[in-house]
Amino acid sequence: MNPLTNPTALGVDKVLIYIFGSSLLLLAGITIVMIWFVVRYRRSKCPEPTSDIHGNLWLEIAWTLLPTLIVLSMFWYGWTNYLGLRQVPENAFEVKATGRMWSWQFEYANGRTSNKLYIPVGKPIKVLLTSTDVLHSFFMPAFRIKRDTVPGVDTYVWFQAPEVGSYDIFCAEYCGTGHADMITTAEALSAEEFERWYNKNPTLVQNHGRQLMVELGCLGCHSFDGSSPIAPKFGKLKGAERNISNEGIKRTIRIDADYLRRAIRAPEADLVENFPPIMPPYGDEISEKDLDAIIKYLLDGAEEPKIDGNKLIKENGCLSCHSTDGSKRVGPSFKGLGKRTSEVKRDGQELKIKVNADYLKRAIREPNHDVVEGYPAIMPPGAQFSDEEVEAIIEELLKK
Repeated sequence: MNPLTNPTALGVDKVLIYIFGSSLLLLAGITIVMIWFVVRYRRSKCPEPTSDIHGNLWLEIAWTLLPTLIVLSMFWYGWTNYLGLRQVPENAFEVKATGRMWSWQFEYANGRTSNKLYIPVGKPIKVLLTSTDVLHSFFMPAFRIKRDTVPGVDTYVWFQAPEVGSYDIFCAEYCGTGHADMITTAEALSAEEFERWYNKNPTLVQNHGRQLMVELGCLGCHSFDGSSPIAPKFGKLKGAERNISNEGIKRTIRIDADYLRRAIRAPEADLVENFPPIMPPYGDEISEKDLDAIIKYLLDGAEEPKIDGNKLIKENGCLSCHSTDGSKRVGPSFKGLGKRTSEVKRDGQELKIKVNADYLKRAIREPNHDVVEGYPAIMPPGAQFSDEEVEAIIEELLKK
């Protein structure tokens, strides 16, 4: 039994100890009475039955009432502690966990993702659970929590780590060939260490600003390279000059935070030359905090970010099936992929295909079109990837 004193583990352990202790006492009592009966009424001492008792009301009440009370107490104790597992503290820190064949991905409010669950010590953590493919089960034995992740259904668990350490996370529901490899950890960090990790990458705030702009539809009109004919470009804004007109008066200004704030809140105030006045003003729909994030993103050198293919491979669970060292796993190894010829089955025919960009694109988008000999046809289609992300993944795979 784990000696941790975290809330969820304590609740489950107390119920287990109560049920186990009650069962042990009953076993001991029944065994003692049984042995006493065997000795007291053995055949050598009592060769003939002599009892004239045909019933005992109090004994019948006792052996009916006592087990009923014991079972009801077990139910009450278990139910109250189960409610504790479902009632999340108000100040809980939320993380989204996505299960897929065969890995876990954790997503944080600031847009950061990881294949490990990083958490601050001493703070309640609410893990929002979902699945992209089949039934998985999120299991953290140290905290006595286990919950199924069902495609199309959102559920949750919560826990609180009392001390710094690494705690195992498993999938407790058989989900296919790579089920045993669906293992990761929860890394409990001190508050200071967690803050450093959480904000480690300075582009996280920028990414939040970019995400807000995507949600607001800004990128539908503005481009990063100036190719959009209907709105000014976003690339390299800090310190750049703009020719604007205000109530018919033309002037040149240098772009700064004040100008961008005014351009978002009241775009009709300063109209950029050669662009139509079609941008709507954004008022209450953007909070000051979100507006600051957008402005920071724009002034800190906003540009179309380069997609990290290696990161996509890791975060989307590809390495749970494919190795990078040439060893055989659920799927073909990535090592030397661009130098190989694959033996595949297509529509019942056996073919040899040179691994190139076209083949890899088809393998990601339609993995069952060409099934590699010796491997099961279990890879899900990569519908979640954009064309640009597929290209970044292919570029990375051909390097290996």
